[in-house]
Amino acid sequence: MNSPLDVFRDDVRALHAYAVQPAAGLVKLDVMENPFPLPAALQAELGQRLGAVALNRYPAERTEVLRSALARHARLPAGGALMLGNGSDELISLLTQAIAKPGACVMSPLPSFVMYAMSAQLLGVRFVGVPCRADDFQLDREAMLAAIAAEKPALLWLAYPNNPTGTLWDAATIDALVEAMALDGPNPGLVVMDEAYQPFAANDSLHRLRQPHVLVLRTMSKFGLAGVRIGYLMGDAALVAEVEKLRPPFNVSVLNTEAALFALEHEAEYASQAAQIRAQRERLFTALQALPGVTPFPSQANMVLARFPDAAATFALLKAKGILVKNVSAMHPMLTNCLRLTVGTPDETSQLIQALT
Repeated sequence: MNSPLDVFRDDVRALHAYAVQPAAGLVKLDVMENPFPLPAALQAELGQRLGAVALNRYPAERTEVLRSALARHARLPAGGALMLGNGSDELISLLTQAIAKPGACVMSPLPSFVMYAMSAQLLGVRFVGVPCRADDFQLDREAMLAAIAAEKPALLWLAYPNNPTGTLWDAATIDALVEAMALDGPNPGLVVMDEAYQPFAANDSLHRLRQPHVLVLRTMSKFGLAGVRIGYLMGDAALVAEVEKLRPPFNVSVLNTEAALFALEHEAEYASQAAQIRAQRERLFTALQALPGVTPFPSQANMVLARFPDAAATFALLKAKGILVKNVSAMHPMLTNCLRLTVGTPDETSQLIQALT
């Protein structure tokens, strides 16, 4: 051994740590945050509440209160269970860890959320990606069914809407994939509907929880609490109980718990923010359609994916004008020359449209 680093796995050393670009002085439209802060009166009320939290005690009872509050908020069907995660990223890792038997496989359409493949890699689980249709980023139904039959995944991730495309998958295709992985069929496995962007979408998957092998994953980040790391997993109580065994004790802090409970008590404020974001999304999409050489893709999330004649040059131009977006061109060949534009406030949307025009 020549270096302490030699104890680390080669594939870990080859990775690059996730880094958020400095955004001081920039309009930040790169990481799909809710752009609206709480009104000043609610900020003051929340500050008083957090000031009274017992920081000398481990989280316990209040996290149970939060679980119940989220179950009511999400309208969890009777007989289901809900577990909390430190953001949905932790739950993705725990689910992958739970199925990591020798030879196990996880599957996802591509392009999609990068953490599905990364969690599989880090936990020694084989990952299989199935390309979406190139023209509209919808699921390739026949290719997905063929891959399920051939690979027999233990876990299928379906981001609904998808990241980074904003696509809301075709419902009949999802139903076919869920049926293909039924527990009493030839390809039994779990289907996880990752609904991180549910506040901005026209549909959700709660009705699919009638199927015992379907789980729904959500986060409070897009609800408006990206700085408060709260994710939650819903599904059959027996399934959730198995994943719960892997959850680190006290993975959600008392401060995060109280902030989340406060937000749920003011649900109407966040619903109003989501409505404004949906309106700005349609405004941005219409403006992008009018730009020569630009192809925006329909979105049901709080971002719009668009293909530009030269994504790198457009990214640099926007940054020079004080606007930070996400260049996703290198994520997958289908995303060549694509930028992902987070939907901001009305003023931020105006600045983005003006800069692009």
